[in-house]
Amino acid sequence: MSGSSSACRRTSLAAGRARWGLLLLSLAAGLWLVVAGVGAAAPAPVRRVPLEEARSKIQHVVIIMQENRSFDHYFGTYPGANGIPRDANGVPTVCNPNPLTGTCDKPFLDTGDVNYGGPHFMRDAITAIDGGKMDGFIIAAANKGQPTQDVMSYHDRGQIPNYWAYADTYLLQDNLFEPVESWTMPSHLFLVSAWSARCPNPADPMSCINDPANPRVAQNTSPLYAWTDITYLLHKNKVSWKYYVNQGIEPECPGEQLTCAPRMQLVNQESLVNPLPAFTTVHDDHELSNIVDEATFATDAVTGNLPSVAWVVPSHVVSEHPTAHISAGQAYVTGLINAVMQGPDWNSTAIFLAWDDWGGFYDHVPPPTIDQNGYGIRVPGLLISPYAKHTIDHQTLSFDAYLKFIEDLFLGGQRLDPATDGRPDPRPTVREDVAQLGDLLDEFDFSQTPRPILILPPYPSYTRVEDTAPAISYVGSWRLRADRRASGGTEHVASDPGATATLTFTGTDLAVTLTKGPQLGIANVTLDGTVTPVDLYSPAPLFQQIVFEAHKLRPVSHVLQIAPSGTKNSLSSGLSVPLDAIDYKLATSTR
Repeated sequence: MSGSSSACRRTSLAAGRARWGLLLLSLAAGLWLVVAGVGAAAPAPVRRVPLEEARSKIQHVVIIMQENRSFDHYFGTYPGANGIPRDANGVPTVCNPNPLTGTCDKPFLDTGDVNYGGPHFMRDAITAIDGGKMDGFIIAAANKGQPTQDVMSYHDRGQIPNYWAYADTYLLQDNLFEPVESWTMPSHLFLVSAWSARCPNPADPMSCINDPANPRVAQNTSPLYAWTDITYLLHKNKVSWKYYVNQGIEPECPGEQLTCAPRMQLVNQESLVNPLPAFTTVHDDHELSNIVDEATFATDAVTGNLPSVAWVVPSHVVSEHPTAHISAGQAYVTGLINAVMQGPDWNSTAIFLAWDDWGGFYDHVPPPTIDQNGYGIRVPGLLISPYAKHTIDHQTLSFDAYLKFIEDLFLGGQRLDPATDGRPDPRPTVREDVAQLGDLLDEFDFSQTPRPILILPPYPSYTRVEDTAPAISYVGSWRLRADRRASGGTEHVASDPGATATLTFTGTDLAVTLTKGPQLGIANVTLDGTVTPVDLYSPAPLFQQIVFEAHKLRPVSHVLQIAPSGTKNSLSSGLSVPLDAIDYKLATSTR
């Protein structure tokens, strides 16, 4: 910017921000934030964790962001959580009017693996919230001619056992709100920058205009977003970061489209869940290479090469965005978490798992009013860490709390504040400092015995066939090898191309789990006569890796065969193929 008017504008903004910043900090300093135990009748004061202690224990923050589920939809019946209001018999006492039937529909258990949800753009959020009545979810779907049959649905441990297991072992957040009263794209912008805006001049942060609905002024234009994001401060303070993108079909449709042609999502291209390639700061700091393929995440985790700050975002198939399969998303997330737990960074890592917006699904808690942008409707949130308290955190949180935690941990408490961050923009609120926002620091107890790792099967609802099961027929020179890191503690290993392992099963879905490593070869996975080569090379050992999947199979008998190919990646030092386990879903009808 140049000229006296611009200088006056910046000076005025800085002075105003400084005054408001001091006021907000003084208010925040007087708050005594609390965390309540599971099933506790009321919150109780807890010992504040010294920031210095957190900095010495946590060197890695991993944020895994899935798609489109409300808190009540996933954890509405979790014991002790602020879930769906129910009577003594467990019957919901809340309902939403259905304009199509004239009834008032209550929440109901859905045991299916596929949902449809409802519209979830800004105007739909306003309709659903209905001034705090939370009774417009069915109306929002009906208004747009969308299916309404599962807007009031919820799942429980039976459908998402791994997510509930993480809540059992670590920490569940039952007051985490989407940071903006809007949809996927603005939510992901808030995730990395605490704002969503349109910028007529991508070179000028002060040109940006608040826009929580449709911030993209062009498509695949780069740079596009001129305001300041957290990577600017991380770069300035020499803090490492990576943004891991699962390359594939984009999870969401742009704008308010209900359906759209599939669009590819790539690491080097701005998308609805991958905004950083379009931020001016990332270009100016020459850090586009920090946006990487999610396929490298497991290797970074097991080799101890996680950055200080990591985000992981999905493609459609594993996103849980309707109509993607919930089980596929849970398996994908489980694999990410298993990789961290198997690596040397586990004892210094905090994993935050959340869903970016409510997806049209019912939630009964009215969002707090923060500013003109949000908060939005409540979403599920989990902290998975050796130092996570074994509790339910009832603090008011949003994705702004992640930024606040990162800033306190790695940046000396510097905020994305135009008055102090060295790169002013006209954002309406310093979100990390609002008085209502809780503190993630209160979710840790560094004096406790570190919580153990919880390696979970990616597909817990499938039938698991361990490598030692009689159902698998081995031919050739397979040998049994014991390794506690493998499923069941063993795996069968062969390198001779004449060796085969065969399973005949009747099911509709399949997942093959093998080990990857630096000395492993290429396996031939044959399903019903179709051969798929699978490269098992990895620079570091990776156990319990799903290397082959098949879904929507006909509910008939299928033949699976696994064999060494006798070939290898040029980087590998061996030809071995280790079979760990096979999972398949029984042939039952699902939606």
